[in-house]
Amino acid sequence: MLGSFILLWIGVCLLFVIFKNKRPENFPPGPKPIPIFGNPLQLNLGNPMKDLEKLSKCYGKVFSLYIGGRPAVIVNGFEAMKEALVTKAVDFAGRPQDLMVNHALQGKSFILSDYGSEWREQRRFALMTLRNFGLGKQCMEERILEEISHVTASLEKSAGKTMDPQTMFHKSAFNIVFLVLFGSRYDYEDKILEYIIHLFTENAKIANGPWAMLYDMLPIMKHLPLPFQKAFENSESFKKILINLVNEHKNTRDPGKPRDFTDSYLDEIDKRGNDGSSFNEDQLIFYIMDLQFAGTDTTSNTLLTAFLYLMTNPKIQERCQQEIDMVLDGKEHASFEDRHRMPYTQAVIHEVQRIASIVPLSVFHRTTRDTELMGYSIPKGTLIIPNLTSVLHEEGQWKFPHDFNPLNFLNQQGEFEKPEAFMPFSAGPRMCLGEGLARMELFLVIVTLLRRFRFVWPEGAGEPDYTPVFGITMSPKPFKMGVTLRSN
Repeated sequence: MLGSFILLWIGVCLLFVIFKNKRPENFPPGPKPIPIFGNPLQLNLGNPMKDLEKLSKCYGKVFSLYIGGRPAVIVNGFEAMKEALVTKAVDFAGRPQDLMVNHALQGKSFILSDYGSEWREQRRFALMTLRNFGLGKQCMEERILEEISHVTASLEKSAGKTMDPQTMFHKSAFNIVFLVLFGSRYDYEDKILEYIIHLFTENAKIANGPWAMLYDMLPIMKHLPLPFQKAFENSESFKKILINLVNEHKNTRDPGKPRDFTDSYLDEIDKRGNDGSSFNEDQLIFYIMDLQFAGTDTTSNTLLTAFLYLMTNPKIQERCQQEIDMVLDGKEHASFEDRHRMPYTQAVIHEVQRIASIVPLSVFHRTTRDTELMGYSIPKGTLIIPNLTSVLHEEGQWKFPHDFNPLNFLNQQGEFEKPEAFMPFSAGPRMCLGEGLARMELFLVIVTLLRRFRFVWPEGAGEPDYTPVFGITMSPKPFKMGVTLRSN
């Protein structure tokens, strides 16, 4: 009797799983999933980008996979991406709430928060506050240039030698965001800064890695002592650091006279009182975590990619330097406005962003209502994975889709021209909040350093390996950098 009951129970469970994994009517096609597990055999969980490209060639620009028992729609190519993120932006503006990254941030991440009134309220505040503290203004340029002076000093010590740039750009990018958030910076030798950078880089690799995928396929495993637990520990460690920083800030603030983003947020909490709004100190902590991580890891890995390609393409580096020398002749330092007179350097910087595709699968979306995409029916609540790499490397959108070539951003007259398919910051209402800061930072750092130094691929370093390390952000494999002072 007991055995019959167990067999019946197993049969019911299997029928439930099979039915659950059955694609809805007119849903995007895709490979047949394995019950319970989904489609792990179709993907290299260490780096699925090549597999996604193959599946797109087989099933089309919009296809589906199962992550465990959950259907996910992969959006590939400019046409489908524009329809989803721009034309039908609100339909695709949600965020999934039950993945490993959500749980690591205790469901309080602003970037990962679902679309709705609270998200809109928090985003409006952030945009207004960042503008108030100089985003896009000269005072922000001055902060960035001041931080670059520390990078320059570090590089001058290595002039004529070979150095390891892996953490230098992370530290400078961290400090620029930290100045906006807290009005101060860390010395590059500070052990706390080194520890935070370690937390960031480790979590970036875990978040889109095989263990995170296993967690998302089988959430029942979340309590097991598996490697994804490290992401939870790292997030908690950074949270404790931020709680101490915010408490120190509260002791020195002058209410109504904000010095930085943190003061402004605390003022907003005071102004709203107990009105039941989403503004509270706990939310502030996770807001800072989001902004600090996103603004550090993406920009620093873009800069690492830039100097990898500049070292290994010396003619491109030299042409940038000639343009920089001509435009900045007699000027003490570069300004962001100078970009309008540097079409080639602009093209190189944008080509670095395109070829690097730093956030390859964007941040996952979720449909907010029943909708359609490229003729397919997408039910409300469906997980959406925007494959930004497929757009940035799409044949037909770029002159040289698979090669590093600044001509992708220059017209026949040699003028800078940005194709519509350039969307490394994503698109629509959920596009990157810090795009303006990142663009200014990339331009000022690259121009300032190229004006002062020449960067060379070290002798005996072997052939450069451009294959990135996959994660929530892509990063180049570690490399050494030869640095020499320019004669001028």
